[in-house]
Amino acid sequence: MAWFYWLVTYFVRWFLMPLYATIEVRGVENVPRTGPLLIASNHLNDADPGVLATRIPRRLVFMAKAELFRIPVLAQALRLYGAFPVRRREADLSALRRSHETLRRGLALVLFPEGTRAGEAARLGPAWPGAGLIALRNNALILPCAITGSQDMGMPGMFLRVLRRRRVTLTIGEPFRLDPVPRINTEASAAGADLIMRRIAALLPPEYRGYYGEEAGAGEHAARGQT
Repeated sequence: MAWFYWLVTYFVRWFLMPLYATIEVRGVENVPRTGPLLIASNHLNDADPGVLATRIPRRLVFMAKAELFRIPVLAQALRLYGAFPVRRREADLSALRRSHETLRRGLALVLFPEGTRAGEAARLGPAWPGAGLIALRNNALILPCAITGSQDMGMPGMFLRVLRRRRVTLTIGEPFRLDPVPRINTEASAAGADLIMRRIAALLPPEYRGYYGEEAGAGEHAARGQT
């Protein structure tokens, strides 16, 4: 429901988020205002969806881990917000179909290619191939995003530290597409996810790049699932 999405996003932006963080946004001019868009971001902690939803000037559709949809009330709220579940670490055909439908409708789909939060370590981990698969199957325009400063903004702990405002940054890169491949298989999807992650890493300070940092060697990474 669009009204529920905008109501929640308005509340988070103007009433909830200011209690816990100041958010600096860089590169908002790179956001296409219309058309299908795949937004790929690093994931530090629970506040990240709120950072993206309140600072990217489009309605976003989130792919969220299936475990959240097993929690009463939260599951209903997530569905009203427009999110849909994905079963991690397996080929979730339902989530792939929902991703395709979302992009076909010209909406902006958000996913976190690592499939989990980095937490206070705040370092990129290896991506699952799903981001590459979705991008290739839909020839999607990809918007890389990089978040810093939210690594300790996990629930419920962040609500207990009202007086401690973090400085969060959201850096939005230039949109791009993956080159077409003769066959979309596991290797091609993993290579696509790897490229997406390196675009995200390029937007991050060195200490956040983790698996995609310089120490691993540019172009030598292998995303999860790649053989």
